[in-house]
Formats: sequence, C-alpha cells, structure tokens
Amino acid sequence: MTVVHLPKSAVLSSYARHLMTKQQEKEAKGARGFGSDDSSKTAKSTVASVEDSSSVKAGQDITIPQLEDYCDDFTADIKNKLATLTLSHETYSEALDNREVYLKHPPVFSHKLEIDAPITNQKNSGRCWIFAGLNMLRQHMMKEYNLDELELSQPFVFFHDKLEKSNWFLENILKTLDEDLDGRVVQYLLTSPVQDGGQWDMFVALVEKYGVVPKEAYPKTVHTSSSGQMDWLITTKLREYAKEIRTEHANGKSIDELRKMKDRMLREIHKVISVSLGQPPKTIDWSFYSKDKKFHEFRNVTPLEFYKNHVKQDCTKFVSLINDPRNEYMKKYTVDYLGNVYGAESVHYINLSVQRLKDYAIRVLKSGRPVWFGCDVGKFLSRSHGMMDTEVIDYKSAFDFGFGMTKAERLQYGDSLMTHAMVLTGVHIEDGKTIRWRIENSWGASTGNKGYLTMTDRWFDEFVYQIVLEKSDLPKEVLDVLDQEAVVLPPWDPMGALAK
Repeated sequence: MTVVHLPKSAVLSSYARHLMTKQQEKEAKGARGFGSDDSSKTAKSTVASVEDSSSVKAGQDITIPQLEDYCDDFTADIKNKLATLTLSHETYSEALDNREVYLKHPPVFSHKLEIDAPITNQKNSGRCWIFAGLNMLRQHMMKEYNLDELELSQPFVFFHDKLEKSNWFLENILKTLDEDLDGRVVQYLLTSPVQDGGQWDMFVALVEKYGVVPKEAYPKTVHTSSSGQMDWLITTKLREYAKEIRTEHANGKSIDELRKMKDRMLREIHKVISVSLGQPPKTIDWSFYSKDKKFHEFRNVTPLEFYKNHVKQDCTKFVSLINDPRNEYMKKYTVDYLGNVYGAESVHYINLSVQRLKDYAIRVLKSGRPVWFGCDVGKFLSRSHGMMDTEVIDYKSAFDFGFGMTKAERLQYGDSLMTHAMVLTGVHIEDGKTIRWRIENSWGASTGNKGYLTMTDRWFDEFVYQIVLEKSDLPKEVLDVLDQEAVVLPPWDPMGALAK
C-alpha cells in the first residue's frame, strides 16, 4: 500500500478551503448563494489565522514560491488527479452530470397545456424572443382553428426588426450629436446596433406595426437561420453612417439635412435586408386543413389583418414583470436608449418578488394559457437531459466549492442577466409546493425532451428575470404601478439585456 504524506501546508490549506465552502456571506435581506452549506460564525477568523500561518507571503504579484505552494496543495489531494483525468476529456456538463437531479425531476407535470405545438428552431441566430412571442401567440390560434400544427413566420418579424433597429440607432446618433464620441453613451450605442436579441415590448412594437404571417407566406433563408454575416454588414455600415452624420453635424448641417442623409442610409440598409431575406409579402393567402379534415381558406389578407382577425391576441394588453432584487419592488422601471421602433410604447417593467412572478404564472398555466419568460439560460443547464437546476452540474464534487453570490449580487457584479426567452407550458405541484416547470424552447427537437426543457423551482428563483402576463391576470395594486413615473436605468444596466 502506498501512503501519501500530506505536507503541513497542504493540510492547512485544505482545511481552510473546507471552512470557506462552509461559510457563505448572507446578503442584507438574509438570502444566500446556492451550492453552499451552513457555517460557523468563526469561519472567517479561522481561515484568516490558517492563511496567516503560511510560509508564503501574499503580495501584488504571483511569486514562484507562491505558485509552488499552490501546486503542492493541488497534488496533495489524490482526488484532483482523478478530476483532471476526467475533465481533460469531457466538458463540465458531461463529466459532472448530477444523475440524482434529473432522476428526481422526470418530465411529468401536474398541470400542462392541452396543445403540444411542434418545436421550432432558431438555429444560429439570436431570435429567441421572436420565437417565444410567436409560439405563445399560436397556442390560441391552434385551439380556435382546431389545428395539429402551426408555425408563424419568425423571418417576417426579423426583417422589420433589423430595419427598425437601424433607424433606432441612427436616431440615437442624432440625439447624441453633441456628446463626446469617446463618452460611455455613444460608445455603448456603437457597440452592437442591430444584434438579433430583443425583449417583449420590442416584439409588441413590431407585431402591432407590421402584423404577423404564417411561416409558409415568408419562409426562412440562410441569413435568417445564420444571421452573423448580415449583422456584420449592417453593423459596419451603421457605424460608417454614424461617423458621416457626426462629421456633417460638425460642419454645420442642420437636423433636417442630416435626416435626409438618414433616409438614404436606411434605403441602403433596406436593400441589404431585402437581398438577404427577400421582401416580405404585402398580402397573403392562408389555407389549411383542420384536425377534422375540413378545408379552410382566407385570401388576400394583409399581415396586420392576419394579426388582428386570426391571431386575435392584443399584445398591448400584456405587461412585463421582472424580478430585480437590487431595486425596490412595486416600482415601474425602464432602460434608457432601449427599444427598436421609434414612436412605439417605451419598454417598461413592474418589479416584483420572484414568488409573485411564480404565483401569477401558475394561475395563467392552470387556465390553459402559455407564459413568455426571460432567463439566464446558460447557467446550470444540461442540454442532453433538458434540465435546468442549480445542482445539475456538480461543480462542488470536482472543485470543492459552491457559489456564494445572491441573485442581486450576480446582477451587480456582471455574473448574470437575461440571455434567452422561452415559453412556460406547464408546472408540477406536489402537496401545494411548486417543484418544477415545463418549458417550450426554440433549439429544435433534438435537445432536451423532444425540444422541451424542465426547470426546477429553485432554478426559477435564481435565474428567471422576466415573465409576461395579460393585465387582466394581475391585481389592481400591481396594475396601479403602471401609473407611476418610471425609474430610468442606464443603457448598460443588466435589465436592458436582450434575449438571444
């Protein structure tokens, strides 16, 4: 038998690390990070005393003795060799897959929508917010017209979003002509003028202005499914236009003259989008067979008529609810410079506790309706099992630590924000306690459970930031918040992040 003798420094360092994983600071409201254990009150002082006993002096730079001490500490624990052998050949999500989590949460739900619509696929684009919006709207249509399947055209909304975002950008360049080019606001505007992402209110602005069409009336192209090249071309031209506008302003041109320049610029952008995606239809014919084999046809319908007469969902009657624990609840918020359609209703939210978001969402699901929501999808996600849970990837077993930041702290320190939009289609409740949620995603049927994901309730607490509900689903005290003057957050605030 081989006996491994641990050097004293390794034992002390290992013990200190053990105590640190036990001790997680509580935020002001009493919440603490996940993946951590209860701790003793003296853990911090004990760790400090252990670190003080080390022969290696900590300074500004990393010294060679300091690095050797790290290496000794690492090699002293035989478990690290096994972890290295495993993780050098597998991703974290594969090697640290926590079997207990997905066995505990099978894709079975006590409350589920009656209709399972075909799963959609946004492919290599950031259009999830459009997919989620249209997937939510089609549920009502499928019921009314007795359909087995229906997909609304995401490229139709995408086309108009690109053009509107280009105009939004150029108008904001005109708005900031006298601000320093190197200032934070102008540089923020120049960062990503027409990225694919968006938010609910931006979706509403587009469908209210341009309407909706079925997928067959305006199908996908290479550049809707993989938008990177088109986005690069438009972005490069928009930055060039911004430079031209600011230069001509400095040369004394009036705002009217600059807007004439903008019209020429938008004409060129429209050409890029039209060549890449094709021009959208002005009228459509919609024909289909219902589940009872009956033929239906509607001819010469405009996209707006299709939206108002066939989709029959007034998106202006929905409101965005967010959970932002950094800021005061029961307040109305907006984000400066956030939007896509000039002249449309501004983006705004009501900030509520996460429990309220869950309670309201459950009521809507029980009534048989879907819920659009936004979250930080990349955190603790097992794609292969379609599972979102704070322990589905067992980092602690591999690295001997948990995660100590609260939801508010992750927002404050840039570790989390809304990155993806999907649709809630079910919830599982046991003995009055919410256990897990069913999610319709837009990554195709090959991911998760035939395209659907399962989200545990504790994951909802940590990484869901926004849900969208009809105003009629909310109590008066919440709706009254809409009458408040909105608190304006800066453009770079995480609440202004675009779902992709």
